Amino acid sequence: MPAPLQTIRRPLLVLSAALSSLALTAPVALAAPSPTPTPTTTPSSSASPTATPPADMSSVGGTRLGQAGTQVNLTSGVPVLPKDVTARSWIVSDAESGAVLASHNAHWRLPPASTLKMLFADTVLPKFPKTTEHKVVASDLAGMGTGSSLVGIKEGESYTVHDLWLGVFLRSGNDAVHVLSHMNGGVARTVSDMNAHAQDLQALDTRVVTPDGYDEPGQVSSAYDLTLFARSGLQKKDFREYCSTVSAKFPGETTKKKGKSVRGTFEIQNTNRLLSGDSDVSVYPGIAGVKNGNTTNAGATFTGVAERNGKVLLVTVMNPEKDEHNEVYKEAAKILDWGFQADGKVQPVGELVAPKNVPQASAQPGATASGEAGGDTSTKPSASGSASATASEDDGSSGVGIALAVTGGLLVLLAAGVFLVNRRWPLPDLVRRRRP
Repeated sequence: MPAPLQTIRRPLLVLSAALSSLALTAPVALAAPSPTPTPTTTPSSSASPTATPPADMSSVGGTRLGQAGTQVNLTSGVPVLPKDVTARSWIVSDAESGAVLASHNAHWRLPPASTLKMLFADTVLPKFPKTTEHKVVASDLAGMGTGSSLVGIKEGESYTVHDLWLGVFLRSGNDAVHVLSHMNGGVARTVSDMNAHAQDLQALDTRVVTPDGYDEPGQVSSAYDLTLFARSGLQKKDFREYCSTVSAKFPGETTKKKGKSVRGTFEIQNTNRLLSGDSDVSVYPGIAGVKNGNTTNAGATFTGVAERNGKVLLVTVMNPEKDEHNEVYKEAAKILDWGFQADGKVQPVGELVAPKNVPQASAQPGATASGEAGGDTSTKPSASGSASATASEDDGSSGVGIALAVTGGLLVLLAAGVFLVNRRWPLPDLVRRRRP
């Protein structure tokens, strides 16, 4: 049986509206383009990063995203960006339309730490039903890096896939990642699957060496790519559930009591401090995940998703220079605050691209005001190669594109097998939590 868990609760308004067949024959702009704003490009944040970004970075999503420094269109009425953000790289975007509101060295290839587990989950999660049980053997736990974060999996004990994913998301357990990787055919196979899926998502800054994000030479990603992983993962209902879980009971070791085998549980809590809170960080209003990380080479990394007044934003922050406790969360919260304040006022500097073969309306100026996006209605396997990949997904294809509308089941099907809807993401129940 799945372990009991606590998730943050508040129904998120889910909207679905059909567009006319004529309007849906192509992803065209339905609103008149706004006047071209004056772009602002600054060479760095107010506190200079500890290294210089390369002059030549990817331009996936727009040419400005490949430029060094902060990219934002500061025109009349747009709030000024927070001045004390020190991360080497960051990006804030509309989760639904894919519009990038602002960024800083978005395509800088940096060590990702455990935020890479988002790609791991997006690749492997659809392959196994959550009720599947697995008895852990010694080889499942072999090869983990020294000092790895662990949830506490024990050889000889059985765990459900549900248990293992709670270990991955809440405790960032490399032991849980390795067990799931061995269930998937081994670490090498899983790394290959992840690299293939990254290519499918057009996350071209990413090179996977380890499935858990442990520091290894050549293992890199970018704030842009990590945001793509989060956006793709959030298409999956189970992914949304796990990344929004605050605390859960995890199976312990089996012991003998009065001649009987008894297996207890222990509580695990999500280490995402915008979700669970800490002494110097409050729970962020409307937060719904997704993943944090921290290693020697990567520093602190974080990708989060939050909703406010019907708007859903994604933020990724990589390696703040400021060396303060929970700094990555503090900077992420400041950037999210700016994003919500700038909503409807700022013109985007780029867009989150759709996966290969999935059409999407442009999020650049001139795109539809509602931020339309496309999703494939086919049931083909994901890039990981699993024919059962659609089992854990909402009505999307292999967890890519935009998750499909829910209310009333109202969908508009195009002749090409692709539909385009005005909708809100069906994120898990959100709440503006208040600490006691």
